[in-house]
Amino acid sequence: MAAQDSRGADALRKNWLAALAHERRASPHTLRAYGDDVARFIGFQATHIGGTVTEKALAKLKPADIRAFITHRRQEGLGPGGVQRAMAAVRSFYKFLAKEGVLENAAARSIRTPRVRRRLPRPLSVEDAARAITQAGEHTVEWLGARDAALLTLLYGAGLRISEALGLKRGDVPLGETLTVIGKGKKQRSVPVLPLVADALNDYVAKIPFTGAPSSPLFLSRRGLAMSPREAQSLMQRLRGQLGLAEKATPHALRHSFATHILQGGGDLRSLQELLGHASLSTTQIYTAMDTRQLLETYAKAHPRGKG
Repeated sequence: MAAQDSRGADALRKNWLAALAHERRASPHTLRAYGDDVARFIGFQATHIGGTVTEKALAKLKPADIRAFITHRRQEGLGPGGVQRAMAAVRSFYKFLAKEGVLENAAARSIRTPRVRRRLPRPLSVEDAARAITQAGEHTVEWLGARDAALLTLLYGAGLRISEALGLKRGDVPLGETLTVIGKGKKQRSVPVLPLVADALNDYVAKIPFTGAPSSPLFLSRRGLAMSPREAQSLMQRLRGQLGLAEKATPHALRHSFATHILQGGGDLRSLQELLGHASLSTTQIYTAMDTRQLLETYAKAHPRGKG
C-alpha cells in the first residue's frame, strides 16, 4: 500500500487522459481542456494542503477542499461555463480512479456547479442561406465556385459539421439517397440526401481539375491539397463582406440553420437529434427556444423530415 500511496497525482492524470483518448475517443480539444483543468486542480491542492498530491491525498480531499479550488478559479476570472467544465473534468478524473480501483472519493460528486445558460445558435434565414450559396458559386475560377457552392449546400442541406464535410472522400460521390457520416467520437450516422445536395456535389466533382483515388479528399484547395477548415472560414468571411451578413454567419451557422428550419417546418426533435448526430437530446432542444419564422414553402417540401 505504501508504494501505491507514493504514486503522484500527475501520473494518474496522464493515465486518465490516455483512457479518455482511447476508450472515450475524446477530441484533442477536450483532452487539452480537461487535462489543463485537472493539472490546475492538482497544482492548487498541492499548495492548499501543503504537500505533494498523491493517491492518498486525493482520497482524503473533502468537499471544502474542492470548493476552495472553485473559489480560487473564480478569483482568477473563470466564468460559470469554465467552472462547470473544470468540475466536469475533476469528476471524470475521480470516476476513472474509482473505476480502476485506485481510490474512492465522492467529494467531487457532491459539489454543485452553476447552471450555464447556453447561447442560442444564430441561424441564417432561408433567404440569406440561399444568397450565400449562390454567391459562393460566383468565383472567377469555375471549379472553385462549384466547390464552394457544393460545400455550403452540403452544410445547409444536410446539417453536417464542417469537419464531417471536409472528411468526405472522392469515392463518396455520387451520393445515394443517404450519406454515412463519421461524426464526433467516430460515431456513424445516416443522413438523407436532398437532390439539390447531390446535384451540387456532382457538378463540383465533374469540374475538379485534379485526379484522385476514391480514398482521396473530396474537397480540395486551389493547389489540389485537402481543403482546410480555415479555408472554409475564409469563404464565409468573404461572403459576409459581400452580402452584408452578420458576424455569426459562419460555416457552423449553416448547420444551425438546417436544424432550425427543419423544426420550423414541423420536424420532431428525435429525428433532428439523429440527423445532427447529437449524443444528448438536451443538446438538440436548444433549437426549440428560438423564434420561428415563416419557412419558404419549397424548403418545407424539399426536406425529407420537413413535414414531421
